[in-house]
Amino acid sequence: MSQAKLHVKKGDTVLVLSGKDKGKKGKIVAALPKKGKVIVEGINTVKRHTKPSQSAPQGGIVVKEAPLHSAKVMLVCPACAQPTRIKKSALANGSSVRACKKCGEIVDKDK
Repeated sequence: MSQAKLHVKKGDTVLVLSGKDKGKKGKIVAALPKKGKVIVEGINTVKRHTKPSQSAPQGGIVVKEAPLHSAKVMLVCPACAQPTRIKKSALANGSSVRACKKCGEIVDKDK
């Protein structure tokens, strides 16, 4: 099975399009391209009941973020602060970067 390419990366700010957290914004903590999912900070929280162990002798209920399908999130452009789709733009050196469809600004500032 080939690895799927996601339209979002770790560190991107995204808007949730559907589900119990619809309309909320958050930052991507982790991207899981093999599963096609992302983990967003403060979104899709679930409660895990943990048994007492040596690391957590008390046990109890742990609240953490569960993975969310990448199709349920939309990138928020850092320049125009609007949810947008992305387009691939070619740079002068031949590499391609992600750009905002609405304002045309380059989203990948690291390149």
